[in-house]
Amino acid sequence: MIFHLSIAADNPYHVGKVLAEIFKGDCIEFAPHPGSYMTLAFDQYGTAIEVYPRGTELKPGTHKQELQFFNNDASSKFTATHAAIAVPLNQQEIEKIGEREQWRVVRCSRRGFFDVMEFWIENTVLLELLTPEMAHQYTQVMEPKNLTQLIEQFKREKAIKN
Repeated sequence: MIFHLSIAADNPYHVGKVLAEIFKGDCIEFAPHPGSYMTLAFDQYGTAIEVYPRGTELKPGTHKQELQFFNNDASSKFTATHAAIAVPLNQQEIEKIGEREQWRVVRCSRRGFFDVMEFWIENTVLLELLTPEMAHQYTQVMEPKNLTQLIEQFKREKAIKN
């Protein structure tokens, strides 16, 4: 279970407010790092997204010190980090928010197993938003018995190609 994740944005407050709208939650200041915000989904899992200013890097502390925040002015706007997140909105509601923000939103199929809404925050950070129907598809595919069968299928397909 992933309870929270962090992302970087050019406008952390605005991104935090938009995410709060998608989650039907709230956005608050993230006290440990000035200029950062935390979106709270208020769901049964405590789902949250911390939104840091672009360029923020987390580095390990020394000795018993906790993580440290640093700024990298040369950081890329793009990252391999992304998350698939179940949200209470439907496809049209997600598309409407994306259109208003002028952020890329597109429904995609992941190899026919389940669909996601690619929601590109500030057109740089990917969240795969799953409507309730998409989340159901996802959990069915990722159920341990089904997942084991899929892994075996992938292994057979790979063996045939080799």
